[in-house]
Amino acid sequence: MHPVLGAGELAADRLEQANINAQTGLATDYLNHFNEVMMLLEMLPAMPDCAEDVLEWEPLDYVGHFENSTFKDKNLAIQAYHAAPAKLRNHLEIQVKEINALVGRIQEQLRQAPDAATVAVEIAEVATHEIKPLISIAGAVIHGHVEPEATQHEGDGAQAEIDALFA
Repeated sequence: MHPVLGAGELAADRLEQANINAQTGLATDYLNHFNEVMMLLEMLPAMPDCAEDVLEWEPLDYVGHFENSTFKDKNLAIQAYHAAPAKLRNHLEIQVKEINALVGRIQEQLRQAPDAATVAVEIAEVATHEIKPLISIAGAVIHGHVEPEATQHEGDGAQAEIDALFA
C-alpha cells in the first residue's frame, strides 16, 4: 500500500514541521536548485567570471535534488513527492523541463561566446524575463495554485481533481 498524504508518516503536522506543503506533498526547497543558477545568471553582467559556475550547473529532478541535498527531512520529502497528486507532479515537471531547457540553451550560448561579457546582459534578461517566471509558477504549483488552463491538456476533470484537494 502506498503512503497517503495526511496519514501516518505523511501526517499534515509532520509535513508542515518539515517545511513540506501538507496539501500538495511538495517542498519549496526544490526551488533552491533553480534559484542558485538564477542568481548566477543575474550576476553575470557584473561578474562575468560566474559563467564557469553557470556552465557547471546541472539539471536535477525533484527526487535527485533531495537525494543529494542536506535537507534534514529529505527522505520524507521524497516519500511525500511520490504521494503527491499526479497532476501537480506532472505540472511541476513541465515547469522544470522548461527551466532546464532554457538554462541549457544559455549554457550553450556561453560555450559558443568569445567571452561571457559579450552575452552576459542578454543572458541576464532571459533569466529575469523567462526563467524567473517559470520558477514562480513552479512555486505556485508546490503551494497548490494551478491555473485551470495549465491542466486542461491533461484531460477533462484535471482541474476539478486539483480543486477538490483544496476544497
